Amino acid sequence: MKVLVVGGGGREHAICWKLAQSPRVTELYCAPGNGGIAQVATCVPIAATDVEAMVRWAKEQAMDFVVVAPDDPLALGMVDALEAEGIRAFGPRKNAAIIEASKAFSKELMRKYHIPTAKYQTFTDEQAALAYIDREGAPIVVKADGLALGKGVTVAATAEEAKAAVRDMMEGGKFGASGRTVVIEECMTGPEVTVLAFADGKTVVPMLSSQDHKRAYDGNQGPNTGGMGAFCPSPNYTPEIAERCMREIFLPTMEAMRAEGRPFQGVLYFGLMLTPDGPKVVEYNARFGDPETQPLMMMLETDLMDIFEACVDGTLDRLTITWKPGAACCLVLASGGYPLSYQKGYPISGLDQVPEWATVFHAGTRLEDGVYTNQGGRVLGVTATGRDLADAVARAYEAARPIHWTDMHFRTDIGKVWVD
Repeated sequence: MKVLVVGGGGREHAICWKLAQSPRVTELYCAPGNGGIAQVATCVPIAATDVEAMVRWAKEQAMDFVVVAPDDPLALGMVDALEAEGIRAFGPRKNAAIIEASKAFSKELMRKYHIPTAKYQTFTDEQAALAYIDREGAPIVVKADGLALGKGVTVAATAEEAKAAVRDMMEGGKFGASGRTVVIEECMTGPEVTVLAFADGKTVVPMLSSQDHKRAYDGNQGPNTGGMGAFCPSPNYTPEIAERCMREIFLPTMEAMRAEGRPFQGVLYFGLMLTPDGPKVVEYNARFGDPETQPLMMMLETDLMDIFEACVDGTLDRLTITWKPGAACCLVLASGGYPLSYQKGYPISGLDQVPEWATVFHAGTRLEDGVYTNQGGRVLGVTATGRDLADAVARAYEAARPIHWTDMHFRTDIGKVWVD
């Protein structure tokens, strides 16, 4: 099969890395890809959000299957456009991708179908939003309604911080159209867990649980990022909690989307808070998470192409998905200053000294004249498996030791709360 993966980050590198292992994938392409993805796939210089150009290229090159990985092209309807041209595509259609593209939609869905989540209100009027903050007090959470690169959420410790976030979004246009509507919700407490699940419109099959580290600095300090590291599985996610999530959250969400005429096919990401009252939904995403995908792909035993086809064909209930024993950890190496301003173009050294038992997924690199340089905020995801979480964490940090570039930054405590 000739397969195209849309996107160019660490998530897409992990997907391509796994697809390249499938005997059924004879030609693998990635658009736009990056320096590391070029090791396993042919990179095509088309922007992930250029729906028209992507569909035209896939048709001209007779692609058998396209994997649409990022949120933006899903929200723009790339899967719909590919299907209209007779090309099979993995990912939710536009009317289902709204579960991530609009937080107001997803919150209303949960309220309507009694799926546990935080108490909230949605606002299009800034003064009404500010008044609500005064009434509710802090801590409180302010979310931009639309897509904001994983950075549209403010967990405010004070009412003034929450009001500033509202003003930045609604008046200051910090996230453009995505912030014209805001969702303000109660601040839930408890451990956070991510569960990504394969879905074919009817059947939902959870992957291993995982935990992401969103804050830029050690001890969960600093601004929110796209993710500074992740591990799987989560020790917090017991079989009892898993059963409850399936019964109260996963299946009801699938059924709710079907009832709304928006059957979900692809990867449905459940961001969960394990509160004293039980598991509740923090957010949905309509695709693989990043960096959670990197350790998950390291642990997956089943042929990923088989899973993708089952999701598209509605036959997921006939497939048994298996995982390796043990655990995996991904450590993100970022450019100094990320997620704010940072410098690009520094040469990266030491990649040839990484132990062979680890895998380095490239998120923001360019390869020129045989030299990799940093070209983004999150640059590399050093990922390793281990017999248990402590072993996986130790091996990821060991594997990262030889890598260096000017101002390179990483957290030193990924997974450490479970290790020390």
